[in-house]
Amino acid sequence: MRVWIVFLLCLAGHAMAAPADEEPIVEEPGTEEPVVEETEVGANPVQVEIGEFDEAIDIVEDVVTENACLNYHCKKGKVCEVDESNTPMCVCQDPSTCPPVEGDFEHVCGTDNKTYESSCHFFATKCTLEGTKKGHKLHLDYIGSCKLQTYLEFSSQSVPPPPPRRADRLSSVIEPCLDSELTEFPLRMRDWLKNVLVTLYERDEDNNLLTEKQKLRVKKIYENEKRLQAGDHSLDLLAHDFEKNYNMYIFPVHWQFGQLDQHPVDGYLTHTELAPLRAPLIPMEHCTTRFFEQCDADADKYIALEEWAACFGLKDQDVDKDLII
Repeated sequence: MRVWIVFLLCLAGHAMAAPADEEPIVEEPGTEEPVVEETEVGANPVQVEIGEFDEAIDIVEDVVTENACLNYHCKKGKVCEVDESNTPMCVCQDPSTCPPVEGDFEHVCGTDNKTYESSCHFFATKCTLEGTKKGHKLHLDYIGSCKLQTYLEFSSQSVPPPPPRRADRLSSVIEPCLDSELTEFPLRMRDWLKNVLVTLYERDEDNNLLTEKQKLRVKKIYENEKRLQAGDHSLDLLAHDFEKNYNMYIFPVHWQFGQLDQHPVDGYLTHTELAPLRAPLIPMEHCTTRFFEQCDADADKYIALEEWAACFGLKDQDVDKDLII
């Protein structure tokens, strides 16, 4: 007990002997610890750990408050990290860090016919294969678990009766797309694109669904009394309406191309850029894959605006890049 008393008296004497304007050394780490605990996501953990014991506290504060990854964007499958000099860089995401999957509805199917738990798991896996032949060929095929795909010679005359025009969501098989069905696909797609735009126009109360220029274009379609209302129409009626009200379909076809041509905006659609449209369609429309393959008329793996318009039946003179607004 006496030893502790002597020890405390020595400490007290040392504190009284310290200059009045100098803060006690023991308080310094205590005042800085909250700053380290509130480090934003993306700060270099190595620098933070060293900073806790660094005498130059003001340098540690600069590192902690500057989140180099805050405005640094990475493509799907990659996440931002910083190196030792606090320089941001994109690295492949570990699939195990993807958010937990809530159900089978989050599954996606890759072109390798493998089911991935979610799109996050798919793109993280694809990133790890960058630079390989397998990675170059791997793309997101469609939403949902992989289904068995059957193949037939489309020119064969001994083909069994065609399946229903819309593939069953619950079916475990994607039926082959016959020539007769392939001609039906753009009829439904054109009508669907037109109805999507009309619906966006009706719901665009806050002016965040369509631009002003787009709304002016859609307004003419919306107010046209001859417009075919949305519904489950026969193929004959859809074909007749396209011929009779052809001009109503020109802008919707251009609009959809512009929505997909984003990474980069170059006037061509890649397999990746097509994914947001084709991935949800394939489980419902079994001709989706063959239709988009046919759109690539020159088989160069890119669909130009002219090829896209031709797929939907637009005339050459009506293809206008200025309509992609």
